[in-house]
Amino acid sequence: MKTSGNADNQDRFAIIMAGGRGERFWPVSREKTPKQLIRLLGDRSFLQQAVDRVTPIVPLKNIFIITNTAQVDTVRRQLPRLPRDNVVAEPIGRDTCAAVTLGAALVGVRSTTGVMAVLPADHVIPDPRKFQQVLRDSFDVAGRGQVIVTLGIQPTEPATGYGYIQAGHELPPPQGVKRYKTTFFKAERFVEKPDLARAVEYVSSGHYRWNAGMFIWSFVTLTNSLEKHQPAMYQACQRWFKVAKDPAKLGRVLKKEYPDIKKISIDYALMEHAQNVVVADGAFDWDDLGAWPALARHVKPDAEGNCAVAEFIHVDGARNIIYDARTKAHRTPIACAGLRDAILVLTDDAVLLAHKSQAQKIKDLVRKLGEDPKWKGLV
Repeated sequence: MKTSGNADNQDRFAIIMAGGRGERFWPVSREKTPKQLIRLLGDRSFLQQAVDRVTPIVPLKNIFIITNTAQVDTVRRQLPRLPRDNVVAEPIGRDTCAAVTLGAALVGVRSTTGVMAVLPADHVIPDPRKFQQVLRDSFDVAGRGQVIVTLGIQPTEPATGYGYIQAGHELPPPQGVKRYKTTFFKAERFVEKPDLARAVEYVSSGHYRWNAGMFIWSFVTLTNSLEKHQPAMYQACQRWFKVAKDPAKLGRVLKKEYPDIKKISIDYALMEHAQNVVVADGAFDWDDLGAWPALARHVKPDAEGNCAVAEFIHVDGARNIIYDARTKAHRTPIACAGLRDAILVLTDDAVLLAHKSQAQKIKDLVRKLGEDPKWKGLV
């Protein structure tokens, strides 16, 4: 079955996945207010910015947030204009394939000819206009036939923390369609996070893109792919589709069924098996902002390389990340002597001090805090 191209934007939908915990940004990020719900850069949270970016393309009533029970109230408070029932809580985390399948049921009950974008809630995209152009073109391509569009980001460095997509030959526009502003390629393969040598090889070749976890497909294409590659997920989608018009009934069904749903990412479940994947060239600035050191890419450093969002005074300090998230009444100057390559983060109830090279261990630290009844409330 084919859907028609150039569909009115009333047939466009966005599923924004916002259920992560974001432990690497502790102590600002907590279980109830994880990375996507905090304001690290600017006055809007990452989730609010994600919604802001798609509203020029997708009607607000067609934007759905998939989150969890601990965060659902905060999400609704942050997005007061979004219909209340468009914020849907997963009873338990089951990775991205389950969230995408749930999103398909929510879209399908409203439009079986709909085209949906699946987007993370916690990315940094400084120039939304360039992103929006790529998304518009991708909606059009996905609405014209049985293809899966994935946004591939042009790599700026041999990063080992991202997956990669090998881009094949450039695809011409559909017959009778004016050439898109976005370049599309055939996706040859998805590659897991590589070692440094392989990442250097990928970036040097010019044929690889970072996998940003952003996908666009029609409801028909997605459900056909689930039926072929993940039949149990497809059956779940059919069951949820039948009750999706009734939020209370859907909630009861999800609570009963979710614990038994297979825990698998959409990349493993579908993308690595599908033969109909197209890569949209993501020629816009993008950052996953995975841990505190990444803040240095967005905060202007001083002469010694210190990046501070705080009243910071130092002697012989260099390359530090300083972030003061305390309420205004509690803020004081932060003075350091001889501190180098450190992360210092302050909130009203906790202080984090870590070496930049050990930033990935903050997740382990949060787990340790959660295991101690004395500190569990800080997680």
